[in-house]
Amino acid sequence: NSVANMEFGGVFMNKFLNRGNSSGQERLTTDVFQIATGILFQNPVQMFALTPNNLTDAPEILIDFMKEIPTTWDETLYIDGYPGKYSVIARRHGEQWYIAGVNAQKDALKLNLSLPMLSGQKVSVYNDNNKKEAVLTEAKVGRDGKLVVTMQPNGGFVIK
Repeated sequence: NSVANMEFGGVFMNKFLNRGNSSGQERLTTDVFQIATGILFQNPVQMFALTPNNLTDAPEILIDFMKEIPTTWDETLYIDGYPGKYSVIARRHGEQWYIAGVNAQKDALKLNLSLPMLSGQKVSVYNDNNKKEAVLTEAKVGRDGKLVVTMQPNGGFVIK
């Protein structure tokens, strides 16, 4: 939604779709997919569907990240994607770039991203490991602006 605001339903951190987060219908997407939607979908009122247990259940790196997601953007760029399969968008707030991607497919997806705005820079990468757990790593974008990222099935990433 690069033109206007929308409501996706909020970044949802419970593993199960109930208040107790203990059983029932399990959420299909990863935690990193969820935080990526906070970047992908523009909304001046950032929605986080949190229950009290999320403050202790969710990984601290994700709680900290949610505290800093901007609600306004100065620039938006399409990076890559295919309808119904995956999407990668870059948004700038002030001098800070946020690149977010989600994978709606049943298989992992490896992307060779072109990020000229981050050429030669060290970046923080929020991603899913093979167990679909959120991890935070550092990477260096090549001088040519290239960075390889792998998204897990129903997973996502955020680069900043």
